[in-house]
Amino acid sequence: MNKSESRYFNTAVKFDRALLTLLEKKPFDYITVSELCAEAGVNRSTFYLHYENTCDLLQETTAYLLEDFMSVFPSDYNGIRRKLETSTPDELNFIHSQYLHPYLTYIRDNRRVFAAVLSHPATFRFEAIFQKLFDDIFDPILDRFRYPAEDRKYIMMFYLNGLTAIVQEWLKDGCEKSVEEITELIRCCIFGKKV
Repeated sequence: MNKSESRYFNTAVKFDRALLTLLEKKPFDYITVSELCAEAGVNRSTFYLHYENTCDLLQETTAYLLEDFMSVFPSDYNGIRRKLETSTPDELNFIHSQYLHPYLTYIRDNRRVFAAVLSHPATFRFEAIFQKLFDDIFDPILDRFRYPAEDRKYIMMFYLNGLTAIVQEWLKDGCEKSVEEITELIRCCIFGKKV
């Protein structure tokens, strides 16, 4: 990385941190460029060298958080794919605390950012994120369960939109329910309540 790239990266990090700090104090829609610049210790013209508007910064900050979140999972996609092909159907159940707890905990710990993201869905390219998840994880699982290829996108949209709706309500409530309670709620929605 040359000196110019390093300076650009450091400024971007300052803006990401400034946004995260301000989101702890107020909703995204009320954060101004002036406040971001003051918090980052950078002038206004520098902001506009990096971003067109605050939604651009929010998109970058979210990408940073998602990358940070994904870094806790193994990056060996070929190994994951092989595991998906050889696991028993019971092992392919991702509606389990082992998978949901890290996901929900991360969202809870970064709830202001995720609430802002979910309130500005047009700003983000969720389709690309969902497509990668679908191609790498969900499609091989649905293949193992012998779902017809033409039905798989509908099944995934049902699950993803349902999970997103639960997370949105949880965020609106300030994440009052525990991660364990939300995990159980998701499990009940998909598998039914234990009698």
